[in-house]
Amino acid sequence: MSEQRPEDAEDWPLRDWSTRLRPPSGAEPAEAEILYEDDHEDEDVPEVEDVVDEEDEVDEPALEPEPAEEPEPAEEPEPAAEEELEPLAEHAEGEFRVPDGYAILEGEPTGHRRSVAIVVSRFNGEITNRLLQSALDELEEAGIAQQSILVMPVPGAFELPIAAMALAKTRRYACIVALGCVIRGDTPHFDFVASEAASGLQLAGIETGVPVSFGLLTCDTAEQAEARVDRGAWAARTALEMADAFAQLRTTIAAARGQ
Repeated sequence: MSEQRPEDAEDWPLRDWSTRLRPPSGAEPAEAEILYEDDHEDEDVPEVEDVVDEEDEVDEPALEPEPAEEPEPAEEPEPAAEEELEPLAEHAEGEFRVPDGYAILEGEPTGHRRSVAIVVSRFNGEITNRLLQSALDELEEAGIAQQSILVMPVPGAFELPIAAMALAKTRRYACIVALGCVIRGDTPHFDFVASEAASGLQLAGIETGVPVSFGLLTCDTAEQAEARVDRGAWAARTALEMADAFAQLRTTIAAARGQ
């Protein structure tokens, strides 16, 4: 009994495929079947080295980058015309009027038989000199004799209140005119000096009952101060008017007591 070949076994799962792929025993192997035809059989494929050599021989000129176009400068917008701002009014104009039928006690800026003291700061002397001259001219115009005017210079605006207080306590002067100038700087010094000077001058008048006028300039720039040097005259008129009002008040009270 001949030995059974593995390919003839019934349990060989690839029997059909094996008979087709494997030639029968004793037969010459057939030429392999070409499954895919090569369309480029006749073309000579250059070797890799030849390709590299050919590429090395090609000397192509390097391409220079085209110069980039410079962007055109953007047109600057024309500056808008600055609007001329009108200066703000420092006060509302108009004449004050008391309705008819009421008793009025109003002083006048007169200097008949009155003595006046002026306390003035030496600081910012270019401005305070003009303030002082403005006040003196106004007092002279009001009828105050030169001998009845006392001028007391002090170092700065901070010393104005204590000097005004000392003069008022002597009871020799009908009123005190305080003159000075403080210009804003880069530090809070301006705020402290201006505030304390204003409070101190008011306190001097309240505690003594002697009118103390406020002729202290508190400005942001020297130009603003120069434009306000006539405040010396205003401070002098204010002091004389308050002194006259207080004199009338004392006379009225004395007359009422004598009745």
